[in-house]
Parts: sequence; structure tokens; C-alpha cells
Amino acid sequence: MMTTKSMQRRDFLKTVAQGTLAAPVLALLPSLAVAQEALRPGSGQAPKTTAGAAQAHKPVAAPAKPKVTLNVKDYGATGDGKTKDTVALQQTIERCSMFGGGEVVVPAGDYLTGAIELLSNVVLRLEEGATLNGSPDVKTDYPLRQVRWEGHFMKAYIGFISATDAENIGIVGPGKIIATPAIVGRLERPSGMRLPPLIEFINCKNVTVENCYTEQTGMWSIHPQYCENVTFKNVVVKSGADGIDVDSCKHVTIDGCDFDTTDDCISLKSGRGLEGYTIARPTEDVHISDCTFRDKVWACIGIGSETSGGIRGVHVDHCKCLGAGTFAIYIKSRPGRGAFIEDIYMNDLEVFGATLGFLRFNILNSGVTDTPNLVPGDAGIPTIRNFHFSNIKVKDVPVLVDGFSIDPKKPLDGFSLTNVTGTCGTIPEPAVKPRGFPDKIVAMIALANINHAVLSGIKVTVGNFKGPLLAISNVTGIGLTGAVKIDAADMPKVPDPILPPAEPYKLH
Repeated sequence: MMTTKSMQRRDFLKTVAQGTLAAPVLALLPSLAVAQEALRPGSGQAPKTTAGAAQAHKPVAAPAKPKVTLNVKDYGATGDGKTKDTVALQQTIERCSMFGGGEVVVPAGDYLTGAIELLSNVVLRLEEGATLNGSPDVKTDYPLRQVRWEGHFMKAYIGFISATDAENIGIVGPGKIIATPAIVGRLERPSGMRLPPLIEFINCKNVTVENCYTEQTGMWSIHPQYCENVTFKNVVVKSGADGIDVDSCKHVTIDGCDFDTTDDCISLKSGRGLEGYTIARPTEDVHISDCTFRDKVWACIGIGSETSGGIRGVHVDHCKCLGAGTFAIYIKSRPGRGAFIEDIYMNDLEVFGATLGFLRFNILNSGVTDTPNLVPGDAGIPTIRNFHFSNIKVKDVPVLVDGFSIDPKKPLDGFSLTNVTGTCGTIPEPAVKPRGFPDKIVAMIALANINHAVLSGIKVTVGNFKGPLLAISNVTGIGLTGAVKIDAADMPKVPDPILPPAEPYKLH
């Protein structure tokens, strides 16, 4: 094994770019050959999923063709910004639904309103100059419901705009939806009840949110849960917390959206602990394309840490990550979650302003522990496979990949990083290091407990970082020649085994 001193940066970049075989050489499996062909330079295509992976992406059905068009001002809405228009808005939606569906039109004006609920076959159209402004009166204007938040079901205030068990619904701009700044934070004190998100769809089908501006304060902004066939297109998402949290949904498209958030721009979730594991509703078949991300605290795209129902079939293409409080892409879970994270394909990303780096996957210790409702034994260690990243442009990211927080009992099976250009390894001076910056960086690319890795076409300029450019532990695959071994002292601690509960878990 070459030492750090003997490893020359030029040699490293040359060997990685050529994809030189590591020793011992592994025979290429058919699935790996398919992955390499699909991820050849310039292809940007994900390989076909294997049996048990996500279904083929289905076209999202458009909201039902309007049968009637009703104007909220014809039913008493004032739009003066002072009078609460909740009753007028809700009655117009209900009347539209009773007539078989159609459009509820909100003309220009400032509409102060409490929570409103969409019903099947109704599209809420916010015209130019129309703004829905959330009421500040949480106890009177936002009914209580059972919802899932951060992986568990709980009593919570309903979303500002919501729908439950509805089909063929939509919100269409170019108007605005703005939460009140008077309701701050995520939980009400001292009750512990979750505060209202901006938009929340629960168990809905055929949902479209398009061409509108949304703004939230300190709670999640948009939360589809248990939904199918959902499209967010050309939506501006400005949030004091998460942007869009996709929670146990399938066939989701997020296209052409612009995010400015204070937590994950997009977060993919599926429940937490034995509750989520028992319900077993995955998030699957998610397509994210042509989006722009700016985040102040965490990641542009976060997968997890609530993954107990499983996450699979995620495709991200042609996106710009212009700021991240940690890593631009963050895949996270921990023992006790169980289930799986698989078939993650990301292609053609531009990454600037990522405080800690481009990519991290942490499957050892991300998120709260859920004691005592943990998935016990080896079943509780998430299964992870097929993480592929291609055609990545980076600028001044400190680290390319932090990928060594993986349980050795369940290695990542299938990882590729191909065609990466730009600049990395510029480490801020101690006096100006941002909060959370690590005291020690193991390497520009640090990998552990991975089978069938492929590193190829990595041609980056390294800044003032003096350590190794590639460090590995228990990794097999292609493009690893010249890597140094990660020091045992630098490897993260593997959590203790999780014992079965005293009594079998039951949903309650």
C-alpha cells in the first residue's frame, strides 16, 4: 500500500481517470457491466433496475379538466388583507367539488385565511397578484389531525393548505402562498404538537403544484405523505426549514423548481423505527430535474434519515447546487431503521458553495435513535446498494466524498463516481472555518465497506489540502490504485447491536 507521502497527486488523478483495476482484481459481474455501460461518459443514463426495484416512472395525470369555474369573490371573499376569508374560500372549494370539480379562481388581492382543504377534482388557481396569507391564530384557524412528522404519527395542526384522501387536485399560479411569520418553529410549546406546514397532502393521488411562489417560516414547507403521482413544476420554495419533504410517496416529479431553504431543500423519507418498518410504505420512483438549490443549514438533497419504510428509485438530473450548510447531497440513516436505500442515480450536477463537500453517506449514526422502538438485530441495519453519480462539476468544495460511515455487516453494494471536474480541497483557515467543519479530513474521497466501486474520469484541481486524495478501508472495485488505507483511529465507531424488544411491537 502506498503511503501518503509517496502518492503523487498527478499519478492519483491519472490512475483514477483511467479507471485502473485495484488488486486483487474482481471479475466484473453482469450487473456492474451494465452499470458501467449506462454510466459511460456523456450518457447520463441510469441502468435498468433489478427485480424488486422501483417501478418504471409513470406519467403524472393532469388534474381533471375543469367542469365549472368559480370565483371566490362571488362567494364572499374580500381580498382586503384584513378580513378573514377562510369561510368564503372553503365554501367555494366545497361547491366546486359538489358540482363535479373544476377550478376555484382566486383573483388579485391579499386574502387572509386560516387553513383550507382541497377536495377531489378541484384545482385552486391563484391569478397574478393573488396572495393567500396564513392566519396567525393557530389554535382557532388550524384544526388538529393525526399526521406523520419526522417519522412518527402524532397530533398536529393541519397544514395551511391541505388535502386528505383526495384525487385529481392542483394548485396553479402565478400567485403566492405565504405563511404567517407569527407562527414560528416546528413544535408548539409546551403541548409538543407540530405546528402547521405550508402545504400538506395526505393519501392523495394525481396532485399538481405548478407555477406559484411559496414562503414558509420555521416549519416544513411542503409535505406530501402517502401520495401517488405528484408533480411540483416551476415552484419557488422559500422556507425557514425544509423545502419539500417527500414522505412514503411514489411516482413523484420535482421539475424546474427554485429552492431557498434553511434545512434540506428536498428530503426523502419513509418513517422511523418499528412503526415505519411495520407499515412498510417506501418512497419510490422520484425524479428531480432542472432545479436550483440554495440551503443555509443542511443539504440540497437529503435522503433520510427516516428510512424505515425504504427508499428506492431516485433519479436526479441537470440540477444546480449553489449553497449547502453541509454537503450538497447527504444520504443518511442508522442501525435500528431497517429497510433499504437503493437505486440512487444522479447525473449532471453543478455544485458550488457546499460548506463541507459534495457528497456524504452516513449509515451509522444519523438522526435520533428512537429508543425503545428500534428494529433489532441485523434486520435493523439498512440495506444499501446502487449509488451512482456521474458528470459532476464542483467548485471549491472542501471534500468530494465522505463515504466511510457504513456498517461492515452490510456494505454498500455498487457505488460509482464518474466524470468529475472542477476544484476541491480548499480548506478554510482555522480562524474562518464554518460551524461544523471537521477538525480532520481523512481524504478528498474516503470510502469504507463498499463492494463493486467504480472511480473513473475524476479530473479535479486540488487546493491547499495536504492529505491523501483517496483513502479506503474494505473496498473493492475499479479505480482504486494508489489509495491509502484509512487509519483505524479515523474510522467511525460502529454502534452496539440492537437487542429485540421485551415484547413484540404492535402498532398503537
